[in-house]
Amino acid sequence: MSDYAAPIADMRFVLNEIVGLGEIAGLPGYEETTPDLVDAVLEEAGKLAAEQLAPLNHSGDREGAVYENGVVRAPGGFKEAYRHYVEGGWNAVPFEPDYGGQGLPWALTSALQEMWNASNMSFALNPLLTQGAVELLQSHGSDGQKAAYLPKLISGEWTGTMNLTESQAGSDVGALKTRAVAEGDHYLISGQKIFITWGEHDLAENIVHMVLARTPEAPAGTRGISLFIVPKFLLKEDGTPGQKNDLRCVSIEHKLGIHGSPTCVMAYGDGGVCVGYLVGEENRGMEYMFTMMNNARLAVGVQGLAIADRAYQHARAYARDRVQSKDIAGSAGPVPIIRHPDVRRSLMTMRTLNEAMRMLAYTAAGVLDRGKRHPEEAARQRNQAMVDLLTPVSKAWCTDLGVEIASLGVQIHGGMGFIEETGAAQHYRDARIAPIYEGTNGIQALDLLGRKLLRDKGAAARALIEQMRGSLNALQAAPGEDTRAIRAALERSFDTLSSATGWIVEAGGRDLRLAAAGASPYLRLFGTVAGGWLMGRAAVAAAGQLGQANGDGVFLAAKIKTARFYADNVLPQAQALATMVTEGGTSTLAIDEDQF
Repeated sequence: MSDYAAPIADMRFVLNEIVGLGEIAGLPGYEETTPDLVDAVLEEAGKLAAEQLAPLNHSGDREGAVYENGVVRAPGGFKEAYRHYVEGGWNAVPFEPDYGGQGLPWALTSALQEMWNASNMSFALNPLLTQGAVELLQSHGSDGQKAAYLPKLISGEWTGTMNLTESQAGSDVGALKTRAVAEGDHYLISGQKIFITWGEHDLAENIVHMVLARTPEAPAGTRGISLFIVPKFLLKEDGTPGQKNDLRCVSIEHKLGIHGSPTCVMAYGDGGVCVGYLVGEENRGMEYMFTMMNNARLAVGVQGLAIADRAYQHARAYARDRVQSKDIAGSAGPVPIIRHPDVRRSLMTMRTLNEAMRMLAYTAAGVLDRGKRHPEEAARQRNQAMVDLLTPVSKAWCTDLGVEIASLGVQIHGGMGFIEETGAAQHYRDARIAPIYEGTNGIQALDLLGRKLLRDKGAAARALIEQMRGSLNALQAAPGEDTRAIRAALERSFDTLSSATGWIVEAGGRDLRLAAAGASPYLRLFGTVAGGWLMGRAAVAAAGQLGQANGDGVFLAAKIKTARFYADNVLPQAQALATMVTEGGTSTLAIDEDQF
């Protein structure tokens, strides 16, 4: 197993040069985000990830969460590591100071999320869901609910979960059967939920479940779903955990990966008195839950990046140490495999895609910050429209690539990559869930098509494409052959994305099935081009700093080289993806169901 070292220099570069963290720090409420504070946060988070979380990753995978007689125990060391996480205030970073948060930007939080997930994805899933629950209650909870639950959730002393899925419903949430019957100031909840991440565990003194259920007179489908707070322990008058609520973990799943994270089957109301508290109004639960889901989707996009970077670090260390075969150009004896061109191609692919994903995921978070904090309403609306557009792209593109990059990591290890002891296989196994949960990537593609492109007839997408085109002038002015080549490749890719966007909006208006058949390649195309745009901006920033003799020359030169690699080896995929979008749908739908 290789050690984990957070790529802090790259994180800092992306936050400063691509996201514009300095500008975000000038927004109301973010004034404490000084460069010195940011540096200290990144350094200390990197230490926690490397020293506390990463050493538990492989052991947690081998040991797994344990279920015995309704009790769930996390793997050895997790409880102590979580205590360090809470005591360090890490869960509170992006939340309102009114309830104990630190009021720092989500862009900075994304860098921390990358560290937690890269060092130990199973562990990081716990705070990921808690932070989503906080976002939900901040947006839709009553004053009393906020006062009762937010301080402990924000600190991390209590954890939160998301309860949507039922065995008969799956992704069709509108088919859920969990019931909620009003009784005084609360509701009685009855039903069963599956796939509840960290639904039961021994890390925190209370677990606050966000549960979707249907009241007796509710209309069918998603229009009849309400949202309830269902705590593991009901609160006493002083706000501390009291009587155990009527809920229990029936079992935990035996999974391909993320073994250290208990995925629970939860039963509510078996004894008839499971108490839940309505959030907001009846029949608006799905609307409210989307706040938590979208928060989680952005975080899962970061997860795809994180596991990919951990796989890259692992493969890079192996390629430097593994000596095998002579150099193809001639050598006296065998050399480290990193000298072999095909291994270098694989490592460059991993590194370059990681850089592009980091830029996209952090950019989405930075746009979210502007959408929350910009003093002008029109600017907030523009930024919110962009984050709405980027959320499905970031989630799906980064998690698909996370699987592919983890697979490349196994390949670089050769036969040893297939052996569990090396640890390379764990990254691949862990990565595979991310394209599935929080809405499968096919659902993300349909969301991009229906809720984003067709709803506004492509206006937000075209606005972003025009923003991308604005970067071409800076590339034209930057010195060097590399930046000229990057500019030419980007200009072609922008044209390709623009044409595909126009086609899919037009096709969606006349034949929704045809447009839907091209939705997944369109999302991949969008992510590929957006990643190239950001890599081009990174090359311009690096060239500018090199020209002024600022910064680490080796680091900055590598930024230009990876951007050129992206232009030469990744952006050419855009045309093929556009062909799949515009011409692949007819053959996709041509075969009859009984011919499969």
